[in-house]
Amino acid sequence: MSNPIIVIGSGFAAYQWVKSFRKLDQHTAITLVTADQGADYSKPELSHVFSRHQQATDLIKQTAAEFAAEYNIKLITETVIKEINTTQQWVYFNQQQLQYSSLIIATGAISFIPKFAGNATDKIITLNSLSELQQNQLQINAAKHITILGAGLIGTEIAIDLATAGKQITLCDKAAAMMPALLPDFIAAELHQVLSQKDIDLQLNATISEINTDGEQMIISQQGKEDIHTDIIIAAMGLAPRLQLAQQAGISTNRGIIVNNMLQTSATNVYAIGDCAEINGKLSAFIQPIMLSAIALAKTLAGTPTPLSLPPMLIKAKTPWLPLSLAGITTALDIHWQIERDHDGYIAKAHTADQTLIGFIASHNKQKQVFALLRQLPPAL
Repeated sequence: MSNPIIVIGSGFAAYQWVKSFRKLDQHTAITLVTADQGADYSKPELSHVFSRHQQATDLIKQTAAEFAAEYNIKLITETVIKEINTTQQWVYFNQQQLQYSSLIIATGAISFIPKFAGNATDKIITLNSLSELQQNQLQINAAKHITILGAGLIGTEIAIDLATAGKQITLCDKAAAMMPALLPDFIAAELHQVLSQKDIDLQLNATISEINTDGEQMIISQQGKEDIHTDIIIAAMGLAPRLQLAQQAGISTNRGIIVNNMLQTSATNVYAIGDCAEINGKLSAFIQPIMLSAIALAKTLAGTPTPLSLPPMLIKAKTPWLPLSLAGITTALDIHWQIERDHDGYIAKAHTADQTLIGFIASHNKQKQVFALLRQLPPAL
């Protein structure tokens, strides 16, 4: 028998690849190794659970055993790969070497937490996976006041969800505006106003000097501002791709594991997809590019080499107080904005100086028009 395709990781990218590959090839052996319990769940739902009064187990679509049985794979859970040898094509774990025909690295990313001064950095919570939610849900449910570090997309979504669930929320960011990587100032200001009206305490332009514990509470000290007293702190300050395994194997990395448009790394027969992969110099933690990467790689490994191409992609913010969909370039300095607003919401169109549409943001009921606009944008890859 030939060696199996080995997949490292059990997040959305890994499982989407398995599902896509099995539609094309029902027989090639697949071994998937994951450090966690291997349940198939919807990661975007993590930022909805509190307002919906859900438990972590409510997000599980299939257990590891159910997934393995349905897709005819060998699934090894709660196991860490210790080493990859790309010359001899094996991985090492549990005191054994396992040969592969192709290897897919889908190790994802971890939540980034700066090393703050003070004695409480190790008590900061993250919610980047089902296991992290399971570990922290009781503590979050018991808290009255929660501080979220990071006013980007995920931090804002979590803040709104927890506030909807009745928590007192402080949202901190060193940036001067909400969701600075996605929103221009005029829309960020509107989102700021909406959150403030809903009693979320926004602390922008915040420079944290240290974080300490004081009995049951935590104290966040800021430069030039009052201390924040809070029950727990959740970090949503971005993601750091897991690179250690690839680096140990001598695979080229930058911010992520570098792949070409075939999703291939610098090593023969080794591929990377998902949050850990850097495609064309970019990281993308959004669902659509990861899904398309998994589909393309499934076709390639099933015998039809398929380069990845990415259409213009829509981002839907789970911000029910100000529903937003956006695509393309929305934060460049030289954008010319055309804004159409009425009682149904607004559409803000981003143009170049020669009136080429390069991006847009739609709110409320105007989101019905986004697909017509999406077709006018250039491809992402």
